[in-house]
Amino acid sequence: MSLIGKFASVGSATMASRVLGFVREALIAAALGAGPVTDAFYAAFRFPNLFRRLFAEGAFNTAFIPLFAKEMEGGGVEAARRFGEDVLAVLLAALIGLSALAMIFMPFLVGTVVAPGFADTPEKFDLTVVMTRIMFPYLTCMSLVAMLSGIMNSMRRFFLAALVPVLLNVILIIVLLVGLFGALPEYAAGLWLAWGVFASGIAQLLILVLAVHREGFSMRFRRPRLTPAVKRLLVLMGPALLTGGIMQINLLVGQVIASAQDKAISLLNFADRINQLPLGVIGVAVGVVLLPELSRALKAGNLDDAQHLQNRSLEFALGLTLPAAIGLMVMPAAIVGLLYERGEFTALDTEMTAAALAAFASGLPAYVLIKVFQPGFFAREDMKTPMWFSLASVIANIGLSLALFPVYGHVAIALATSLSSWLNVILLAGTLWHRNAFRPSPVTWRRVAMIAFASAVMGAVAYGLNLAFAEPMRDAAVALRAAGVLLVIAAAAAVYLLLALATGAVDRTELAAALKRRRRRGAAGSGQG
Repeated sequence: MSLIGKFASVGSATMASRVLGFVREALIAAALGAGPVTDAFYAAFRFPNLFRRLFAEGAFNTAFIPLFAKEMEGGGVEAARRFGEDVLAVLLAALIGLSALAMIFMPFLVGTVVAPGFADTPEKFDLTVVMTRIMFPYLTCMSLVAMLSGIMNSMRRFFLAALVPVLLNVILIIVLLVGLFGALPEYAAGLWLAWGVFASGIAQLLILVLAVHREGFSMRFRRPRLTPAVKRLLVLMGPALLTGGIMQINLLVGQVIASAQDKAISLLNFADRINQLPLGVIGVAVGVVLLPELSRALKAGNLDDAQHLQNRSLEFALGLTLPAAIGLMVMPAAIVGLLYERGEFTALDTEMTAAALAAFASGLPAYVLIKVFQPGFFAREDMKTPMWFSLASVIANIGLSLALFPVYGHVAIALATSLSSWLNVILLAGTLWHRNAFRPSPVTWRRVAMIAFASAVMGAVAYGLNLAFAEPMRDAAVALRAAGVLLVIAAAAAVYLLLALATGAVDRTELAAALKRRRRRGAAGSGQG
């Protein structure tokens, strides 16, 4: 399968999760609105989710995948199995200890880290403590899921590992539907959501345990031992704890500052959910596929292949995120209104969420470019350089958030996140260039220029059509609003695609091959049916 095909495989699975995430957010908006229970749920969920992104998906997989791939290449399946069992033993012991301490000291953590601004509202503070305690074991489940996903990805089995997060949204949607039709009080619905998060972690873990077993890679429990390989993993994880979770650190900083403004946490989460659709589909696909592929190329000494992988990843990332970012920036209110404005979610909530969405979207290409450039360091086992850049980004984010919040309120949090992410991209790309570790080819430079041109024209078209069709329908029935927004999006996408093909921004040969493979799979499926 080609690199773009692997991106598409992971992206399609992630797309399913993101679409269901929209359904989940729309149901939360309808059932709870932007109120105290929603604030408490998002604040509580952010804390274990931060640890999951920072520790499990960020630091752990960043360090684990290159080492696991090296064991597979050098010692075969048995050597990789021994390494996996040693890591599992240490990981499980650490997670159990961390979870126990966090649950005991949760009131202190909520009051100092999670949402100190809630201290003025005792009911919201207490609910946040209860919800965080219910959801924190989710971290243990998802850390083990991250390890098993890393094993599957190293075996080039990308799809299932990318698909299992769908279970979180499926279970929460079921909980919300039961709550809506059962007319549950808001407090009870919030607690049900917390238990749904915990249940989804168990379900995801069980599915991947079975999947890894089917691949012939079952692992036994061992006594925790700090073997040389495990020590090397921990050494690499140290700096990666900051590097891999930079966006999550920025979001947590924003949450702490935003907790001082009523409804700010809910508004930022609603906006970020929309921004996460292209970010998740594209960024996750690039991050999941590029690191193991780049590690294999460098391990084999194939520098030309490594350059090719990063060139294609850069083109793929910008080719999808730049038009998406411009689209979200020119018509945020129409999109937010269509997705959320019903039930307890008011027109004022729409305007405030739209402003945050536009600010988040300005950093969308940067969020994904970080996923393109960081593997160039990680695959070479250089964790410290990205760590320092991440620290610089965090400092910039905190400074900008504090400086802009008194003026722009919750929008300042989103804008500071975007600007600090662009700083990270500049530092990463500049260092790779200086080290001669990555130099875009002339073809890549030309395609990036054409992507920017096609995106700018598309943005102008989307802006004009939005004023003509979508905005006048803001107060119309849902079906008419949906028709207006979809018309604008479809027309803008068609303009971008035609320009991208005409200017050579998109590799027509690769696109034709991908469509041919898709038709072949469709024909094979029809023949079997």
